[in-house]
Amino acid sequence: MNTPRTFEPTGEWAAELAELQHRRSFALAMGGPEALAKFKASGRMNARERIAALLDTDTFRELGSLAGKGHYSREGAFERLDPTNAIVGTGRIEGRKVALHVDDFTIRAGSSEATIADKWIYIERMAHQLRMPLVRLVDSAGGSVKLLMQIGGTKIPEYPSWPANELLKTVPVVGVALGACAGQGAIKVLSSHFSVMVREQAQVMAAGPHVVRQAYAQDVDKNDLGGHLVHRKSALVHNEAVDELDALRQVQRFLSYLPRSVFHTAPVLAPTDDPNRADDWLKDAIPRDRRKIYDPRKILNTVMDLDSVFEIGRYQGGSVITALARLNGIPVGVIANDPKVQGGAMTTQAAYKMERHVNLCSLFGLPIVNFVDQPGNQTGVEAEIGGTLLGATRVGQALNECKSPWMSILIRRCFGMAGALHAPKYGEALNLRYAWPSARWGSIPIEGGVMAAHKSEIDAAPDPLAKRAELEGFYLNMTSPFRTAEKFGILDIIDPRETRAILCDWIEDAWDSAPGN
Repeated sequence: MNTPRTFEPTGEWAAELAELQHRRSFALAMGGPEALAKFKASGRMNARERIAALLDTDTFRELGSLAGKGHYSREGAFERLDPTNAIVGTGRIEGRKVALHVDDFTIRAGSSEATIADKWIYIERMAHQLRMPLVRLVDSAGGSVKLLMQIGGTKIPEYPSWPANELLKTVPVVGVALGACAGQGAIKVLSSHFSVMVREQAQVMAAGPHVVRQAYAQDVDKNDLGGHLVHRKSALVHNEAVDELDALRQVQRFLSYLPRSVFHTAPVLAPTDDPNRADDWLKDAIPRDRRKIYDPRKILNTVMDLDSVFEIGRYQGGSVITALARLNGIPVGVIANDPKVQGGAMTTQAAYKMERHVNLCSLFGLPIVNFVDQPGNQTGVEAEIGGTLLGATRVGQALNECKSPWMSILIRRCFGMAGALHAPKYGEALNLRYAWPSARWGSIPIEGGVMAAHKSEIDAAPDPLAKRAELEGFYLNMTSPFRTAEKFGILDIIDPRETRAILCDWIEDAWDSAPGN
């Protein structure tokens, strides 16, 4: 655990220095021995243990440790301090400075009636003005009616000096859900570029079971309200963690790809992987049989620097994969379609996921590589009611505003409106577009298009199945990627084994030309 350095209280100000140490001891004691023991019995780390696990050793510099409610004798002598349940300060992760805003659940369950808002708002303003990443370790039960007694009335629910939106435009913001995060606690998790929650231990929700029971006469478990399975569907929280240490490691890894702010460049690591590495199995990565699927994550892990792929949103919008990775040590954003989920089609959730990833990379100056196998927008009644087309439209808007250097590798399908969203089309972003020999594209997939255009002819044939296969074969010959390459409609057709070398060559120039570099 990180503890402040102490000195012997001697000299002319010995009494005051001794009182300083005494007051600090109350902050370090948090909610007291009983509360800490109870919290430990639940299997969780306390707030200061979490700080120590996240930061480099002995780098935490606490701010406002003396804030809280002081108790004094009748004569005015200091007796004790009830510390606020917001612990704030700065520290380092892999040597890089970050700001921390941490809830202490052992003091009134992290509720807002036991905190001083000015304190946590100050560290967030400091992160914004000094341009350093902000990490929120959230474990808060939200508001409490006891606040009415504390302030002697009610207040308008607002924090005018909290720069929540400006932070998101300026520095990387991370929200970690480590317990029941309701109301304001939920907002602190979700108002971020990356969020992660601990399975079974954390919940992110507008209000807890007691409020829901009172409002709707419904008895519901807190995990059913805001657990990780809920957010696999909502797509609000990006990632899940098996335990607290896993969650904190994900925070460390996420920040390792990003710059300190939009005014800085992301860290580049010394290359450890051969940029010309060509894994032979890639030539057969895409099955010739178009009905068969493949593992896109295996392709990503092979083409990117070894062990560099960090996936974001693994369980949401599964037809698209979004990740951060490295090429020859340089950080990049990665997008890929996953044919194992919805055939890789653009769903509402997948569109939201792709949109926010494009925005993240564009904001922080990361080049983007897209491995395209897009059959088109999801269709059907549910897709239309769910607003899939609106999601796709928002992806188009994000692409139009994207400032990141971009490369698309068309590895299989690229059809329809969703296929057109594989890269920016306008503005300054020049899309380098390559294709594997397995790639096919057009306004509509051949199989569905043949049935739509030749239904009468197929139905009238002595052998409809044979006629359909004959027509599909004819049109497939017309869709050869080599025909497009003849007209320079594609930059080049490449052997899949060339992909890494081409990307590593491109990233050198892309990085130099990325905004802010």
